[in-house]
Amino acid sequence: MDTNFLKIVEDIQTLRIQGATNIAVEGVKAFALLAERLDTGSLEPFFDELEKARYALATARATEPALRNGLRYIIYNLHENASTVKEAKEIVNSLSNEYIQLLKESKKKVISYGAHRIKDGSTIMTHCHSSLSTGIILEAHRQGKEIQVFCTETRPLYQGRITAKELVDAGITTTQVVDSAMRWVINSYNVDIIITGADAITSQGTVINKIGTRLLALAAKEMDVPFYSAINLLKYDPETSIGKLSEIEMRAASEIWDKAPDGLNFLNPAFETVSHDLIDGIISESGVFSPSIVYLIIKENYPFMIISEEMK
Repeated sequence: MDTNFLKIVEDIQTLRIQGATNIAVEGVKAFALLAERLDTGSLEPFFDELEKARYALATARATEPALRNGLRYIIYNLHENASTVKEAKEIVNSLSNEYIQLLKESKKKVISYGAHRIKDGSTIMTHCHSSLSTGIILEAHRQGKEIQVFCTETRPLYQGRITAKELVDAGITTTQVVDSAMRWVINSYNVDIIITGADAITSQGTVINKIGTRLLALAAKEMDVPFYSAINLLKYDPETSIGKLSEIEMRAASEIWDKAPDGLNFLNPAFETVSHDLIDGIISESGVFSPSIVYLIIKENYPFMIISEEMK
């Protein structure tokens, strides 16, 4: 594997590339460029090198199924259709572009469906930074709806500041609060709707998102405020359909406190689960639906992500 490819893997690992969609796009691009540069005389070593590259990308971050599904999409179709190395390279490039286009088109649909859920005069709350949840809010604003937004800072890396800046730059009335003020805001400011993004969704309709999302969902449940998760279904975790649990990534202690006192222990989970019973609806490219039917939606729209039949 060449240095250009390994640089992308490192950028994903170290969060220089952030956001599930961005990670998927950059990872799939890097995979296709590596395939183009590979110099092998036959298909077998070519496939071996691609498998090494696939594994490096797939394991760069624990909670990035959109990237893993993109690689699955390419490999699934490649082995069925390639008969020469030259043909394989062309197929990888074509499938990479197809998947990136699929991501872009589905993103537009998610944003469109989500904006319909926001009423004029709404007070919205969100957590962390998601191009989908932020995109939904921006689209509602573009439609002329008068809205205001509360967003969290999102410790320890403050991704909520990205959200706040994007909203303020668009002219939306935006207020940022510390993460621990979530419930207080909902109670004090008559929040009408909560929309967050999600990094993954399981076969049971559980979503995985930035740590603190479940706390927000629990507060929403207590206050009877609708909670929606905006997610591209290409972030579905196929292995959950055969009983595996999604892994929760644990990040470095230095993100919380650089130069901390000697002997102090840290836990820095990057994500947490939000069970389906706390979610009023999944906002996806297939519309807005109950999280309980996600597997059926995936099976109908993205059959390459269904692995249970292959593993019987």
